[in-house]
Amino acid sequence: MNFVTLTDTAKEHMSNMLKEHNKGAVRLAMKGGGCAGFTYDWSLDDAPEESDEKIDLDNGYFVVDPSSIMFLIGSTIDYKKEVFGSYFDIKNPASTSSCGCGESVGF
Repeated sequence: MNFVTLTDTAKEHMSNMLKEHNKGAVRLAMKGGGCAGFTYDWSLDDAPEESDEKIDLDNGYFVVDPSSIMFLIGSTIDYKKEVFGSYFDIKNPASTSSCGCGESVGF
């Protein structure tokens, strides 16, 4: 069982990002800050770190570092396309609050 659930749409978009940018891992980390206390911090890495939690993608990995994992366990990550933009939608059962833009959460 994985620490988070990635929808097929999220996996497909992450794989496409890795291929387009010639990277090996999509990283999600939690950083202090934002109007609700923590922000989701997305980045692309050449390869996972040995200590990362990993989920296999078609051509790389989705990874989370050990200090962020406790904030993300049980989350579902989807990729949404809308008229005015696209984004990763994170449903996080551990969050107790969030801001209106969805970029910041509280625990």
